[in-house]
Amino acid sequence: MVPLNEDGPEQGVCAICQDLLKEAVSTDCGHLFCRVCLTQHAKKASRDLCCPLCRKPCSKGVLGEGYLCHRHQKRVRSFCEESKLLLCVECLESPEHRSHLEPTIGDAISHYKERLNRRSRRLRKDLTELQRLKAQEEKERQALQTDCGNRRLHAELESQHQTEGQLDAPPLQELGQLEHTSAEGAGTLNLSEAVTQLGTLVADLERTAKELDANTLKDARDLLNRSAPQKLDRLLSLLPPAGPAPH
Repeated sequence: MVPLNEDGPEQGVCAICQDLLKEAVSTDCGHLFCRVCLTQHAKKASRDLCCPLCRKPCSKGVLGEGYLCHRHQKRVRSFCEESKLLLCVECLESPEHRSHLEPTIGDAISHYKERLNRRSRRLRKDLTELQRLKAQEEKERQALQTDCGNRRLHAELESQHQTEGQLDAPPLQELGQLEHTSAEGAGTLNLSEAVTQLGTLVADLERTAKELDANTLKDARDLLNRSAPQKLDRLLSLLPPAGPAPH
């Protein structure tokens, strides 16, 4: 590893990789590092995170709230829900944001984490119900196929005295049963797709809530929009209608 520059990094240069800063973050002591470099350093730290350059302790939020505003090169403090951008103090005073009420990054993380968890719990219940319906339809389809097979065998035994042409033609009742079986199969396929898609969405919600930080606030907002009930009409339409509310 290249030794750190103990006299302090040049402006715009990471003190760890000694290359131009990429996604610069600032420690509490004011030193700048690439986010990836500081993240790798944090993973190797056996104790509390310290600045790799001066060894002073760093706050837990340095890799989140330590982001620098690309426009003003100052530490970001707030999250704009309208523009989905992290803002510093100067951004907040600009005309485009002055009239907005942007929460601090900490408040935004708490707010979105609560919404993500609430949404995932609700959709987890819908997913469980879809899985139950899928298992039930699959069981009914298999039972119907077995019954059709038994009926066909019985019909063939009863029809041995008929002509070969008559033997090859299945009874009309059996044809109806087979068509019904095909319809059941199509229904099960739709449920399978719904279970897969909703399961992936629930997993994304749970993972994003668990790993949420300043860098993923925008992703959290997009995920909440994508998982809104009105966006899931096609999937949730397979659920049975809710019963009347108790008086």
